Amino acid sequence: MQKSPSPMNTTEEEVRVELAKLYRLVAHLRMTDVVDTHISARVPGSQHHFLINVYGKLFHEIGPADLVKIDTDGNIVEPEKEGHLRVNKAGFVIHSAIHMARHDIACVIHTHTADGIAVACQADGLLPISQHALKFHGRLAYHEYEGIAVDMGERERLVRDLGNHDAMILRNHGLLTAGSSIAAAFTNMYFLERACQIQIKAQSGGAKLHQPHSAVIERAAGQFDPIESNWHSELFWVSACRMLG
Repeated sequence: MQKSPSPMNTTEEEVRVELAKLYRLVAHLRMTDVVDTHISARVPGSQHHFLINVYGKLFHEIGPADLVKIDTDGNIVEPEKEGHLRVNKAGFVIHSAIHMARHDIACVIHTHTADGIAVACQADGLLPISQHALKFHGRLAYHEYEGIAVDMGERERLVRDLGNHDAMILRNHGLLTAGSSIAAAFTNMYFLERACQIQIKAQSGGAKLHQPHSAVIERAAGQFDPIESNWHSELFWVSACRMLG
């Protein structure tokens, strides 16, 4: 099986190609908010640099050269691009916080989908009512809304709230997932987004919701084994990329 290159074990150019694919795939799946969300990947061989989209391009337009390498202070570290390109400041704050604190994470995805924000606005958050949601049972963090994420002081609180999880709901804001590879981060986001879509559709029907027994919830959550999930993420990513043609 073909595997997705990961910033942990490959070259920067390969990561640029895979990250550009991820931007286009997120666009294909209609998870974008025009230009106002962001995805990042760690640069191989560095704990301090990561790639993020140039601010202003639509996700389906993103190619490897449209990814900007920045450091954890928000500085563009490619001389030929400095002064000519911008990155989203809120994107820098959110992504730099996680890349600085979690060196096990290679890729971070943040979205503003309608269903993701709708669940983020609900007091009870994500409900354990679907198999997609149970993937995140006991593995989902929450972060309180503090306004547009341009305050550098919020980085500490983002990291604290994420803890050792790879998925987080940003209250009143959107969704965030991460992973040890681009494939893992994408798979996490796909399933979290689908879980939110299912919840909103189930609630919109107006009928009383059925929730599995607590023992079944725990059993199902345990069936999402991390090692098996890594294998599945690679398969899922390679298959999903074929939708790009």
